[in-house]
Amino acid sequence: MAGKSLKNESLGEEPVQNILEVFKRFKEFCWHGRMHLRSYQVDAGEAILHSIYRRDGHSFVVMFPRQSGKNELQAWLEAFLMFSKMSNGCELVKISPTWRPQSLNAMRRLERVLRLHPFTQLWHKESNYILKHGAARTIFLSGAPGSNIVGATASHLLEVDEAQDVLPEKYDREIAPMAASTNATRVFWGTAWTAETLLGRELRAGEEAQARDGQRRVFRLTADEVGLEVPAYRQFVAAQVARWGRAHPTVRTQYFSEEIEAGGGLFTPQRMALVEGEHVWQDAPRPSSAYAFLLDVGGEEKDAPGMDLGEGRECSPRRDSTALVVVEVGLEGLRDPALRAPLYRVVSLHTWTGESQTRLYAQLTALQKRWAARQVVVDSTGLGAGLAAWLEKSLPGRVTRFEFNAASKTRLGWDFLGLIEMGRFQLPQAAGSREAAVVERLRAQMRACAYQLGGGPAESLHWSVPETARDPANGELLHDDLLMAAALCSRLDALDWRAAGGGRTGVIPAGDPLAGRVEF
Repeated sequence: MAGKSLKNESLGEEPVQNILEVFKRFKEFCWHGRMHLRSYQVDAGEAILHSIYRRDGHSFVVMFPRQSGKNELQAWLEAFLMFSKMSNGCELVKISPTWRPQSLNAMRRLERVLRLHPFTQLWHKESNYILKHGAARTIFLSGAPGSNIVGATASHLLEVDEAQDVLPEKYDREIAPMAASTNATRVFWGTAWTAETLLGRELRAGEEAQARDGQRRVFRLTADEVGLEVPAYRQFVAAQVARWGRAHPTVRTQYFSEEIEAGGGLFTPQRMALVEGEHVWQDAPRPSSAYAFLLDVGGEEKDAPGMDLGEGRECSPRRDSTALVVVEVGLEGLRDPALRAPLYRVVSLHTWTGESQTRLYAQLTALQKRWAARQVVVDSTGLGAGLAAWLEKSLPGRVTRFEFNAASKTRLGWDFLGLIEMGRFQLPQAAGSREAAVVERLRAQMRACAYQLGGGPAESLHWSVPETARDPANGELLHDDLLMAAALCSRLDALDWRAAGGGRTGVIPAGDPLAGRVEF
């Protein structure tokens, strides 16, 4: 096909069918420019172009799973518009949640396409945020809350990338007016999160609009649909499902485009059912078994007696306690091809309230000698830093520190949910009344734990037991000490248990499920 057949002068404001024919031929040239598009990308691209060239001013929602070609489609669509409008002129505006790195990355992707395609070689940078090709320009702006972006005009297309991370009020006040005078087509690109996001709001508006007139405005794909065209993608997602479970929020949102609730109870009845194990409480280790300690450090209170429920002494409800969860590491999980990671069975629980650091350290070291714990994960936040230092000296190479902050607690919550979804964290059956009471206290803390999600996958998961929550068994105030200690078991996944297991299979280090984050 000769380049003459794609001369820009023929495009103008011709009938849409002619434009889509040029689109098809331009797409075929993408193969030579190493930009082959899949059918689901083409479907969305053609619908958007149809609206642009007919001046319909439609709003589209394109919700693709992670790493399935959303960004490539954006760059290709922008390149085609800049090519087709290089004589007549147009202004495209693209909003990203942040300038660095998201706007800069979007600009680099478009630059790459413009360089590679044989018909877009005359582009240049007009400034540090505008790319120009003839009379056509693409303007890149940040949609961060504090950005000053009032004044830009989108003549043909207004894009909001990762729309789930852009505040609805920011869009309504500063971004939407950019398309007002021209009735420009609007496209909201992103990945599922909650209904309260900008993407969720526009998704429902798009579904209502297409139900009224039958014109498709929502392109919401799942990993199954992408996998039909990309077998490697299907295999990758299958591995993620095997690792985290199909019901994990990351799997649901990032790969299957399912929205989740913005808040509620974190440990649903379904999750609570998954943590019930068939093993029994242990007062001492079993031969040839591997154990780990998980320690959440509470505050110190003078003149308060030390309490250890594991030894049959009752715990004061006055304040957060120091909690120790002893887990047996199920090394048989290393040999399971579906898991390739250990199981964590809670076998004993201990709490101390108001205990001095020195006495607490003495009791912990005594317990460690009894259990011969191979690893100790300890909360090193605040007062915990001193205790962690003492433990590191007495147990060199066996102590892992964990400092609580917003980011680390978010990741801890996601990772702990992943363990539960895969059935890798289990509570014991406790025969004695005192042992049963402390296990039930952990269950009560889990049932009472509430969560609230940030505005998008990149933001925080806030999860804790509300200050007013009470134990249904006795009406006492609940804390989250046992729960936080239990959640620390997810840090054990980053350790290598091959030596303990005697085999060659190793633990796969836990990654951040939101990096590219439920029905809770």
